[in-house]
Amino acid sequence: MNCTIRSLYLCVRDMERAVRFYEDFLERPVTCKDELYSVFDISGFRLGLFAYEKAGENHIFGSNCLPSLEVDSLEILKKKLEGRKVVFACRKIGTNWVSEFADSEGNPIELTAPVREGDAL
Repeated sequence: MNCTIRSLYLCVRDMERAVRFYEDFLERPVTCKDELYSVFDISGFRLGLFAYEKAGENHIFGSNCLPSLEVDSLEILKKKLEGRKVVFACRKIGTNWVSEFADSEGNPIELTAPVREGDAL
């Protein structure tokens, strides 16, 4: 079986707020913006934002999905966490630095960076 994951979407309450948050965090403009579903292209992977209430759907926020984003270094990871609601403090796990923060809509997002010689929190 050839299986590929090319996209994932997060449920959001406020599309404008969520788009602003991810444009700032990902340091790139939204690829396709709509009041119901917006998309960011991240090196060919489509990260979607779905305004579930506008679609008349229910959703329970929680630990049902945890997107994991990787940056190049611990220094970048620490900078990206500045001013964010950190829900899992940065720590070394195996060969990665790992932390979690909440996005503007309360979704948990994991942020990782490879451990490099000389790294220190």
